[in-house]
Amino acid sequence: MEVERVQALAYSGLDELPAQFIRPPHERPENSKAISEVKVPVISLSQPRHVAVEEIYNACSEWGFFLITDHGIPSALIQRLQKVGQEFFRLPQDEKEAYANDPAAGKFEGYGTKMTKNLEDKVEWVDYFFHLMAPKAKVNYDIWPKHPPSYSEVTKEYGKEMLRVTYELLELLSEGLGLEGKVLKSHLGGEEIELEMKINMYPPCPQPQLALGVEPHTDMSALTILVPNDVPGLHVWKDENWVAVDYLPNALFVHVGDQIEVLSNGKFKSVLHRSIVNKELMRMSWAVFVAPPHEALIGPISELVDDQNPPKYSTKTFAEYRYRKFNKLPQ
Repeated sequence: MEVERVQALAYSGLDELPAQFIRPPHERPENSKAISEVKVPVISLSQPRHVAVEEIYNACSEWGFFLITDHGIPSALIQRLQKVGQEFFRLPQDEKEAYANDPAAGKFEGYGTKMTKNLEDKVEWVDYFFHLMAPKAKVNYDIWPKHPPSYSEVTKEYGKEMLRVTYELLELLSEGLGLEGKVLKSHLGGEEIELEMKINMYPPCPQPQLALGVEPHTDMSALTILVPNDVPGLHVWKDENWVAVDYLPNALFVHVGDQIEVLSNGKFKSVLHRSIVNKELMRMSWAVFVAPPHEALIGPISELVDDQNPPKYSTKTFAEYRYRKFNKLPQ
């Protein structure tokens, strides 16, 4: 089945959005504007540890979202990561199609565009490339782009940095919950924690006020660690408002996902967020989803549960959680 790619559509001289991209009135950015005067938390990892622990705890419990600076990833590496991703999306269409995924057949890795299951569903204004980054034993490097030739080398290097930052963040989150530093990491699979890379490409959109790049959702991961290009478009939900997140060079955008909310028994919030698109400019983001292996049992951590704080979530495997979320079943 041939899939209509958003990028190809965007550059075909389109003046008006096709109907499948036009959101219902209540979802349209023109009718649900984001505020920009409220600023999201920005946390330096170079400050005293107890300060970072407290600031991250507050951000996770009040926002479910924060930016980190002084994380130790060289800005040159982030720029190289973005360059190879941009080069992939500049390839001729037939070269990109050689990497096409097929979610309906259970093949999630590769080049994709979200499809609808029925005519009432709306399509998001985004193409993407998705693949596993870690652990090494599970990674299928054959699915990674061969062009540009440096894609693999740069992405492996970034993956090592992402593991380091992930472990550091999980320690800080654990300590904020009053737990030993290694507790969250061990509950999420220890060295078997999976990192999944998703490069999102949002082309210029003829009527951005009617469309969404990604519809409102929470991530089913434990954490999502993201770097965008310099075109803003991420909105997070806070106190009954959408809040626009400003671009901050070399900062990492950290989303709390569903698995951390469950493990923390609701102390930390999985953040509702969406992406909007731009009329003139292409927006891109490089999201790394930090997820437990499918067989990991995820439920409220026993030390966080007592008579005053009964478990708010059931315990289930991550595979079951994913299945229920994908199929919009109650958890």
